[in-house]
Amino acid sequence: MRILEFLQMENIPFHNLSLYKEAFTHASYANESHRKRKDYERLEFMGDAVLQLYVSEFLFKAFPDVPEGTLTTLRSKLVREESLARFARELNLGECLYLGVGEEKSGGRERDSVLANVFESFIGALYLDCGKDNVLDILEKTIFKHVNDLDYEDITDYKTTLQELIQADQRKTVTYELVESSGPSNAPKFTMKVVMDEMCLGVGEGASKKKAEQQAAKDALNKLAKTKE
Repeated sequence: MRILEFLQMENIPFHNLSLYKEAFTHASYANESHRKRKDYERLEFMGDAVLQLYVSEFLFKAFPDVPEGTLTTLRSKLVREESLARFARELNLGECLYLGVGEEKSGGRERDSVLANVFESFIGALYLDCGKDNVLDILEKTIFKHVNDLDYEDITDYKTTLQELIQADQRKTVTYELVESSGPSNAPKFTMKVVMDEMCLGVGEGASKKKAEQQAAKDALNKLAKTKE
């Protein structure tokens, strides 16, 4: 699907088509292109800030009796990589991407990290080109309508829980170290360990380093709980 077709289908009153071309240009395509072309990273930065603001505003108004900590957790769940990738798929943003040959062959058009990034860059471009109201129209079709039905079970923040537990008990800080990475670029697997004073507290695996760190923290919490039984 071409970008112009997408914008027309979503009834977006665009003014600067080149801004959206930038929003859908992956670094691999920009690097391979013979013409000087910007990739989506600057617009991704902009879109991230826009999402933080408008998702926060939506949650603040939608849940007037919910405390700050819970609102923060809910926001993080709505704008995490897996969630943004889901919203990007709902809009078929992957079909608009400009990808380099290698990235295309390795499945970049369906990779969560790429789709999450391009959702943010698209929002950044939309905000700069059309303003708040059009951004909110897209968010109503994606993030806002899913506020109560996302699968949140797998994103408990074990890292924060572990750090708070360690600091309360021993006033020390834990660190995370890469043990091993394997698998192809489109389906990597990382093994991370959480360490304190050169002692391994837990080990975890995941499709990204962040996910593996969460699993390592979860493993450490489980082990610490057993020692206190």
